Amino acid sequence: MAIEPRKTPMLDQLEEGPWPSFISGIKRLRDQHPDERINKVTNDLLGQLEHSYNTRLGYWKGGTVSVFGYGGGIIPRFSEVGEMFPESKEFHTLRVQPPPANYYTTDMLRQLGDSWEKYGSGLQTFHGQTGNIMFIGTNTDGVQHFFDEINEYGWDLGGAGPCVRTAMSCVGAARCEQSCANEQKIHRLLVNNFTDDVHRPALPYKFKFKVSGCPNDCQNAIERADMAIIGTWRDDIKIKADEVKAFVEAKGRQYVIDNVITRCPTNAISLTDNDEIEVDNRNCVRCMHCINVMTKALSVGDDKGITILIGGKRTLKIGDLMGTVVVPFMKLETEEDYEGLVELAEECIDFFAENALEHERTGEMIERIGLVNYLEGIGVDVDPHMVDSPRQCSYVRMDTWDEEADKWFQRKAEEKSA
Repeated sequence: MAIEPRKTPMLDQLEEGPWPSFISGIKRLRDQHPDERINKVTNDLLGQLEHSYNTRLGYWKGGTVSVFGYGGGIIPRFSEVGEMFPESKEFHTLRVQPPPANYYTTDMLRQLGDSWEKYGSGLQTFHGQTGNIMFIGTNTDGVQHFFDEINEYGWDLGGAGPCVRTAMSCVGAARCEQSCANEQKIHRLLVNNFTDDVHRPALPYKFKFKVSGCPNDCQNAIERADMAIIGTWRDDIKIKADEVKAFVEAKGRQYVIDNVITRCPTNAISLTDNDEIEVDNRNCVRCMHCINVMTKALSVGDDKGITILIGGKRTLKIGDLMGTVVVPFMKLETEEDYEGLVELAEECIDFFAENALEHERTGEMIERIGLVNYLEGIGVDVDPHMVDSPRQCSYVRMDTWDEEADKWFQRKAEEKSA
């Protein structure tokens, strides 16, 4: 290496623990990469980080950097101490949308890595909290060149700023037997429909889609997404009696009682004297625990669809919020069904764009205006099935809920008499 490594005694301490350190990764790039430009950039990056640790101050500031035709997708980073660390004075991050379920080929990854080493620092993150591939560290000139090259072979920028953000979906039916929906199709339809809203920020704040194929919610969509789509079923859990007996014989009756029966949150599952499993499906809340433990014996039902929850997010103005059920069950079998899902998403985003305050997420808007007003705004009827036990769901405002429930029962009675 032709450069002199900067001394970083404080950063060196981050490598002393039992866990892998990002400092070690940056040092490897600095010390072992054949490109001298990357050696210099990462060396000055470590120097600035060490300086920040010593002074307990951050020195990155924002600005405006974009590619032609886009308003988002890039996080500008300009150094306030660029004269001390000139090689990393500009260190912009590009967000690139991953494929649904994060499916890559090794050729795809090599292409991306080669392009980033050509125009950037070589530092990458798979994946950011929003779901993007994060290409960390390039100068303003490199931004457009890198985007042009990866766009040529099929990649696009993700969201940044007050826009529809990059969607995420779980691996789904491709590798998971619990899948209850076509996660990748849902993901693709939503992203394709809202591509313009991803690239050109025009909302009060961000809006996220995340898709999980079953109630295990491997994407943590319920707590991270403004619109969470969760695969589910509405018939009975399927039970294989021979597998139940084999599991009880292998693990022991007490093990099943301690680890399956007593852990059901609604006491909906029981073990008979004959070592048979019985499920009170009416009271099952699809927590998936029994299915996860007794995978061969129990499985999801056949009448599959999705549940849609709105308003999940991490801490902002009023703290963490879990998603609120607005569609308890929706079948996705025909193209019309998928079109209905996309149309509902459009209603949610349009209402959010028109009624949210600046820097306010959908969940906070619902807290402010009330769930009933929100449901009316997006054209969804109030349904008692939306929340089975309201007293256990403190994040749902119950203002005027009784009146709306009475309307629902009256509407159902009229439909039955007609």
